[in-house]
Amino acid sequence: MSSELYKNEKYELILVIVNRGFADAVMEAAKGAGAHGGTVFLARGTGVKETQKFFGITIQPEKEIVMILVPRQKRRDIMRAVSAGAGLNREGRGMAISLPVDDIAGVVRMMSEE
Repeated sequence: MSSELYKNEKYELILVIVNRGFADAVMEAAKGAGAHGGTVFLARGTGVKETQKFFGITIQPEKEIVMILVPRQKRRDIMRAVSAGAGLNREGRGMAISLPVDDIAGVVRMMSEE
């Protein structure tokens, strides 16, 4: 395969935002439901409930964002597994969303398995 963009309607990007320290639980659940892997990066919350004062210093809790590219037909199962595995059904634990992926490049392994 070349490095050109491929028009695609077969994949979804799942974004999971959790408190720092929960990314491993997210990935373990996602892999158990069929995901191959993901990318984790650090972020910080900026919502009204996120910002706290400690001795006059504003503290914004650190978050982890997990990005997981999945085949569209596995999206629902993976999101359910992540929600259960990371406890997203409890208030303040995080959230997961999915977005359709229109174009894709550089995902040779996933595309070769089809």
